[in-house]
Amino acid sequence: MASDSQFPLLKQRRFGPFFFTQFLGAFNDNVFKNALLIMIAFQITNLDAAGSNRLINISAGLFILPFFLFSAFAGQLADKYEKSLLIRRIKLLEIVIMLCAAMGFYLNSVPLLVGVLFLMGTQSTLFGPVKYGIIPQLINDEELVGGNGLVEMGTFLAILLGTATGGLLAKQAAPGGWPISLVIIFVACLGYLVSRSIPSSRATDPDLKINWNPFTETWQIINFARGNRTVFLSIIGISWFWLFGATYLTQLPGFTRDVLHGDEGVVTLLLALFSLGVGTGSLLCERLSDHRVELGLVPFGSIGLTLFGVDLFFATQTLTFGEVLTGTEFLRAPGSWRVIADIVLIGVFGGFYIVPLYALIQQRSERNHLSRVIAANNIFNALFMVVSAIAATALLSAGLSIEQLLLVTAIMNGAVAIYIFGLVPEFLLRFVVWILINTIYRVRAEGLERIPEDGPAVLVCNHVSFVDALVIAGCIRRPVRFVMYYRIFQTPVLRFLFRTAGAIPIAGKREDPELAEQAFADIAESLNQGQLVCIFPEGRLTADGKMSDFKPGVERILGTTPVPVIPIALRGLWGSLFSRKAGSRSFRNAPWLLWHRIGLVVGKPVAPRKASAQELGQLVADLRGDAE
Repeated sequence: MASDSQFPLLKQRRFGPFFFTQFLGAFNDNVFKNALLIMIAFQITNLDAAGSNRLINISAGLFILPFFLFSAFAGQLADKYEKSLLIRRIKLLEIVIMLCAAMGFYLNSVPLLVGVLFLMGTQSTLFGPVKYGIIPQLINDEELVGGNGLVEMGTFLAILLGTATGGLLAKQAAPGGWPISLVIIFVACLGYLVSRSIPSSRATDPDLKINWNPFTETWQIINFARGNRTVFLSIIGISWFWLFGATYLTQLPGFTRDVLHGDEGVVTLLLALFSLGVGTGSLLCERLSDHRVELGLVPFGSIGLTLFGVDLFFATQTLTFGEVLTGTEFLRAPGSWRVIADIVLIGVFGGFYIVPLYALIQQRSERNHLSRVIAANNIFNALFMVVSAIAATALLSAGLSIEQLLLVTAIMNGAVAIYIFGLVPEFLLRFVVWILINTIYRVRAEGLERIPEDGPAVLVCNHVSFVDALVIAGCIRRPVRFVMYYRIFQTPVLRFLFRTAGAIPIAGKREDPELAEQAFADIAESLNQGQLVCIFPEGRLTADGKMSDFKPGVERILGTTPVPVIPIALRGLWGSLFSRKAGSRSFRNAPWLLWHRIGLVVGKPVAPRKASAQELGQLVADLRGDAE
């Protein structure tokens, strides 16, 4: 079982060495990259400002280029070979690359150092599919969100610390760049030593034949990723976040200089706050999702990105800073804390947005193709980052100010979110369920381990409110198809959610015989496909809080498709907003407004031959107890 916190994973051999290996790798990347770019700008070239900027942009492009050229190859390697061995070899490659970098600093050779930057990009390309592909093999599904949260937190913290360390080392301007060389070689060696403790994980596709053609294989893995609609749109969602983040982080120096009138210290402060925000949001995903891949956090994160991105624009409209401000002076300036809050919260909601998407890809991709799917994700990430640079340049050239560019990006985030969630309504459905059981209700669930992880089963439950199905869906990890009275199914607003969830409307034989027969046919088909089907055998919503006798329809279902039956009881929903109790919607008597306590109790499975309507009704009544 998963711990209440993801931090114990760091102490365990199955995850800790991997975490620190990837942390040290990301740290080293950013130490070298930032030190090199600063030295190109100020120390080791004789170019003018324009020439220096051009070389910096070329260097940044060379770092991204390997993601286009070698991601397909990297994904194949990660699926074909045992991943811990592959990680150690990649870390050995990092040591060799850092020795080349030390030679470049010693010789003061710009071409060699720029070439090393390309090699660093190649090494990062090789590591990416292994990094995310090995996580599901090291931890179980209940720890997937927590593990990914730790990795994202560690990545952004490593970027922050590496960037700051690289800048400090570059400013020392020691002959031959020996402080930089010493640090990057030491960190590379340390990373290799730590990687030796990563436990072995089996090769997921050892018989894979490597395709050496980068163009045909890239096209092939992209098409494979497109085969799973939800996974592919998650890739697009992650790539959009990198476009969003790249736009904000790239413009941060100019935004600080031209809009906030701050110095380099303010840039560093805002970068640190953004990184800490992402790390905090990533870690909070574990607690907010209750150890599951909670897709409801994705719309929540997207809403926050747009809301605080837009507010950042309006926050800058009231600033009256005149002189160049240091970090301390900026903190004391009026209006600065609103800007700081927006930057931090953009990072926090970015963590809410991206962690569940990575976990979803890992959970729903075929294991023997997972690393290649991650490789496809890396290709799209790189592509969207290039688009970010091109679009930002074009919009700024067209006359937009930096703060207007950030406003447009925030608004576009909202448009992209609406588009993606329209294509995959599951995200929106899970968001509504997540909001429901984390604000209006406070659910205490018991016996969820009795729900089978796979295979068909019929769930039978008492019917108390209009949102019974949403409460059950929010507690059970597997998708559930609900059978509900067609008039409830047609409830305004909720109808969209029920249809999105794949609910099966049913009517009495006297009301609509055709609909009734179709419902039983849909139930049988779902069970034959190995799905969970939940029914409310009372046949109607309670009008007085008491249970009615179970109808014999459940016996017909089991007669056609004999599968285990699992009794479930809902407690405490009677009297809440969505029940039929008189006065439940009155603001003078509104216990439902916030965190109304309810319960869900799962009983032991019942064999189909023993599952009569009367027996199941008694079991649910016993589970319900005295609670309404």
